[in-house]
This record gives sequence, structure tokens and C-alpha cells, in this order.
Amino acid sequence: MKKKYIIAIVVVILILSIFIIILFSGYRSVKNQNNNIQTPERSSQDYKITEDFVLVNIPQDDISEAKATTTNNMIDPNLIFKSSGFNDQERIPKKYTCDGENINPGFDISGVNSDAKSLVIVVDDPDAQAGVWVHWIKFNIPVGVTEILEGQEPEGISGKGTGENLEYFGPCPPDLEHSYSFRLYSLDIELTLPEGSGEGEVLEVMEGHILQTAELVGKYERIKE
Repeated sequence: MKKKYIIAIVVVILILSIFIIILFSGYRSVKNQNNNIQTPERSSQDYKITEDFVLVNIPQDDISEAKATTTNNMIDPNLIFKSSGFNDQERIPKKYTCDGENINPGFDISGVNSDAKSLVIVVDDPDAQAGVWVHWIKFNIPVGVTEILEGQEPEGISGKGTGENLEYFGPCPPDLEHSYSFRLYSLDIELTLPEGSGEGEVLEVMEGHILQTAELVGKYERIKE
């Protein structure tokens, strides 16, 4: 009888072990699937404006490396890039976001290097849950441009944002306050890239040709109603 009890106990232990292994494998599989889902910067049902979610796979390594190369140690105080809508490190007004008119702010530009052949504007959100969310790219802007009017796209070629947008798309964070980087570059070349080029492509081609960089940072948090 003792042998039977021992055998029964061993069988029960084996069955429980197999069951635990199956549960653990299923948990890891679900976890991995969840990790692969990219949450975009869009509104949720708790907010006033609700948009369809767009799942995207952003090549973050390419963007991060290119961004670091094109930004570090290149801020030039002589290049002035100011907005008529908000000051550096201040809150971005609602009209420039998805909660308002969703139009681009106005900008004043001065101090462009005399050797510059073109200007580039890049606006992105490094706080987005999916990684860097690109809101606006415009390259080959003429160096003679000194003002960008509110709600009007400047002359130049449009790059493609993370949401497939070719024009400005304002802040629309699904959570908390995000910081938005508005960057202006002066280059010693015009970029030979087609319309719809992504941020990674644009920054990569810019590498080695940047004369100046100016950055304006705005902040925005959506208010639940």
C-alpha cells in the first residue's frame, strides 16, 4: 500500500508541475505579445476627442542615434527660433493641439548662417509610449524664410510623421504631460529626398551637413472632461 501511495503522490506532483509549466509558458507568450504592441500618441475614450488607434512599428534605434548625432553640441545661440504662440519650456496652447484647431504655431527665424543652403524643421515627442512620436517634418525650406505664419505650412518638402501625416499634427498625448521638441536646423546642402521621407532618413542624410541647430520645447497635458 505504501508503494501505491508514493506512486500516486509522484504522479500528482508530475501533473501539477506540467500544469504550472503550461501556465508559465502561456503567461510569457501573452506578455511578449503585449510588449510588441506599440501604443501611439492618440486620445483615449476618457478624453474629449477620440481618434482611432494606429499601431505602428517605429525604428527607434535609427531615430535615436540620428537624433543624438544631429542635436548634441550643435545648439547655436545665434540661430533664433521663436514661436509667437508659446515660449520655451512653457505650455503649448490648446489651439495647436488635437484638442483645438490642430494648426501649427507661428515662428520667427533669424541668425541663419550665411553658408546655409536650406532649413529643416522637426517636431517630435520623446515621451510617447511607443518611443519617439514624430509630429512634423519639413525640409528644404528656403534660407530666406524668416517667418512661418500660424496655421500655414512653410515652403519646402514634407516628411512623413509617425501618424502618416505630411502636414503638422499637434500634441495629443494619451497620458500625463509630454514635452515636445521643436527643432530648426540650417544645412549646407539641400536634401535629395522625396516627399514622405521619415525622420530617421532625414536626420541620417543631414549628418555632417548641419551648420546650426535651435530648439524650442513646449509642454502639453490633456485635460479630462
